[in-house]
Amino acid sequence: MAPRDQNKKRKAITRDGPAADEVVLSDGGGDVEAGFLEEFLSQSEDGDSEALDSDESAADEEDNESFGAFGEDIDSDEVPSDTDASGKTKPVPNGSAVANPNLTDEEEDDDPPPNYVVTEDANGNPRYVYQDIDPVYASDDSEAPETTNTIGNIPLSFYDSYPHIGYDINGKKIARPAKGEALDALLDSIDIPKGWTGLTDPNTGKPLELSEQELNLLKRIQMNEVGEEGYDPYPATVEYFTSKTELMPLSAAPEPKRRFVPSKHEAKRVMKIVKAIREGRILPYKPPLENEEEDPDIKRYDIWANEAPRPDHAMNVPAPKLPPPGYDESYHPPPEYLPDRVEKKAWEEADDEDRQKEYLPTDHSSLRKVPGYDKFIKEKFERCLDLYLAPRIRRSKLNIDPESLLPKLPSPDELRPFPTTCATIFRGHEGRVRSLAVDPSGIWLASGGDDGTVRIWELLTGRQLWHVKISSEEAINVVRWRPGTDAVILSVAIGSDLYFIIPPIIFPELETRSNSILDEGFGHAASRPTTTSDPTKPPPATWTRPSSPRLSDSGVLLKASLRSTIKVISWHRRGDYLTTVSPSGQSSSVAIHTLSKHLTQQPFRRLKGLPQSAHFHPSKPIFFVATQRTIRSYDLAKQQLVKIIQPGARWISSFDIHPFGGDNLIVGSYDKRLLWHDLDLSVRPYKTLRYHSKAIRQVKFHPGGLPLFADASDDGSCQVFHGKVVGDLMENATIVPVKVLRGHAVKGSLGVLDLDWHPREPWCVSAGADGTCRLWM
Repeated sequence: MAPRDQNKKRKAITRDGPAADEVVLSDGGGDVEAGFLEEFLSQSEDGDSEALDSDESAADEEDNESFGAFGEDIDSDEVPSDTDASGKTKPVPNGSAVANPNLTDEEEDDDPPPNYVVTEDANGNPRYVYQDIDPVYASDDSEAPETTNTIGNIPLSFYDSYPHIGYDINGKKIARPAKGEALDALLDSIDIPKGWTGLTDPNTGKPLELSEQELNLLKRIQMNEVGEEGYDPYPATVEYFTSKTELMPLSAAPEPKRRFVPSKHEAKRVMKIVKAIREGRILPYKPPLENEEEDPDIKRYDIWANEAPRPDHAMNVPAPKLPPPGYDESYHPPPEYLPDRVEKKAWEEADDEDRQKEYLPTDHSSLRKVPGYDKFIKEKFERCLDLYLAPRIRRSKLNIDPESLLPKLPSPDELRPFPTTCATIFRGHEGRVRSLAVDPSGIWLASGGDDGTVRIWELLTGRQLWHVKISSEEAINVVRWRPGTDAVILSVAIGSDLYFIIPPIIFPELETRSNSILDEGFGHAASRPTTTSDPTKPPPATWTRPSSPRLSDSGVLLKASLRSTIKVISWHRRGDYLTTVSPSGQSSSVAIHTLSKHLTQQPFRRLKGLPQSAHFHPSKPIFFVATQRTIRSYDLAKQQLVKIIQPGARWISSFDIHPFGGDNLIVGSYDKRLLWHDLDLSVRPYKTLRYHSKAIRQVKFHPGGLPLFADASDDGSCQVFHGKVVGDLMENATIVPVKVLRGHAVKGSLGVLDLDWHPREPWCVSAGADGTCRLWM
């Protein structure tokens, strides 16, 4: 059906979705539009097709394109049209509305009302005003925006004459909240909220309520505290320089020149300049020729070319001149310009920047006697030295804390038990107590000193049980118990004599077994043939009974006389062998004695160095001998040298071998050092400990298996260490100082002379030059 010309009508198109309020206006009419509406309306009302054709046939060519595009999206769009004379619209199945003037009022009563209102604009043209779209937020929607006032910085006083206080984000007016009696009645009927302040929010006009965080902030500010929670106004001071003065710096040597690294960037620039010189792009400087003609266009004026003396005038600028030298700069100044001794001394002691003059007036009789500049060579040398040593790039040094280089040691409280307190003091000796020893049972303590008396004490109570005076002329140097509990025998060294004592404080059965051990050697010595090739040569030692009946009655039953003074006695673990060391004996300084045979041997014909001490290995047939500088170990079975240990000390005073394994030993020296040696690791010291201010006299391991060892020093103190040794070769020994025992007085530059451990308990006993012995528990 051909379209008919009709008047143009305005079409309004609205679409649901995000652009729901978008309006597309077009003029009705056109073949495509008329055909589409005719076909569409024919399905709903066949009788109104002619009316629809007459109503929509007259359209412009412009509306064909817009309506054609609309026809493609008709499934999801809503097309409202102009109202007819009666203002009725016809609904479309997809939610669109098309104006149809032929529809009656009864047919359109059930249709929804339009969502717009037609008004006139300023020019008299129709204007479509659409209603606001309600977003219909659900009750559980927590993201719904709150109503905020968008008036900005405009004060609320501007709205005092209006019933609203501003506008929200959608342009709606925000009503003024209730005030006066209504608000007072409301506050009286409800509880005051937690954040109530009594103030009014300037943006909303409502009562201002603060959160708990804001209330806490105001509370801290009122109490003159910092608003930020957790802020520390007094942080710990981080010192730029440490307050600890290091006695030995890590390195005081100056930086070597090999650490200066040349700059690669400067090397590249230099190579660019060299390349430019080679290519001729950079030419060397040539001084201008003297006969070079000047440019006549350039005029130069020398205002002082014809300088003539003129009177002083504001417009006259005289030529600048150096001030004339004064009298003090002369080589022969007047006497009043010469400084006296006090002025000369003050000038020499002052710093260079504090001196008023760089020179000191000096008088010379003639100009030929004026010397050259005395600092000329020094200034040239310093300048050349600065150029020679100037670093281009300095390597960054590692900023290492010296404390971080030290190993992390455990706390001493975790290493208990160890002796800490003086429990008993043994008094009775006259003069110094040179030596002491605890018996293998741990009940008695034997001591000997300068008074020539041997005393036996009860260890726990400090009560003296027995004593005997062996000599009134010589001092007792060493006392040592025989190891083992099958017999009780005490060996004592006085001068060159070695005594064996059975104190009469033991049980009769034990005393009988001890006597039999001492008497066994007499029968063996009588039946032994002479083994010396030279009968005129004296034997190494003479074994006899004491000549004094008083000593025999007191328990001194055996005596062995050597050639020199005995300073050290050390027993073998089996109790049949013992060794003595006489530092002044030369070739006979070290002797090994067999108690059951009354036999003495001198294993060394010639020993390198002056011997100081000797010990047997706790489990192997190895014999250790210490000289002033080294410790040598010998295999007694093979009769050969095994190892030479080098502690590095100037003078070795004593040493001791670890009772379990024998692979570690400690060495004390007169140069105040305690050295730990791991024989499986090296012949050099594993650790060097310096904790004393004077010489170390004695060192001793704990014999009962506790990881403890101690040393005695002339400074009057004993240092106790925790020394743990494990069987794993991959783990080194752990050495930790745990306690310093002080109590002995220093007399005659001598402090603690000897030290011994209890065989089972972590107790130690010390002998001092003050004439006392102390038990530390």
